Amino acid sequence: ELQVVEFGGGSVQPGGSLRLSCVASGFAFSMSWMYWVRQAPGKGLEWVSSINSGGSSIHYADSVKGRFTISRDNAKNTVYLQMNGLEAEDNSVYYCVAELALFPVWGQGTQVTVAS
Repeated sequence: ELQVVEFGGGSVQPGGSLRLSCVASGFAFSMSWMYWVRQAPGKGLEWVSSINSGGSSIHYADSVKGRFTISRDNAKNTVYLQMNGLEAEDNSVYYCVAELALFPVWGQGTQVTVAS
């Protein structure tokens, strides 16, 4: 079964940090671009970050640049999102997405809540 599963969401105070993990299975993870996408309450999907198969090409949305870091461990079939300096605007459900040849594979999402 093709799947990605996110871990690591939770509640944190403004300025705090969280690390999200996404574990993939059922496909060639080491050959796949991986993405983090988020959705805030009442809003549409927002692309957050992406990383190529080897980790040499990384991109961030302007809204998270300098605060979030994406990385991957192909030996563990896992992609990470280190989130520092969290702000109220980062309140969202965070989804991990794998770009496969024919279609994307989405995780179920993990909630990140930033509140004092």
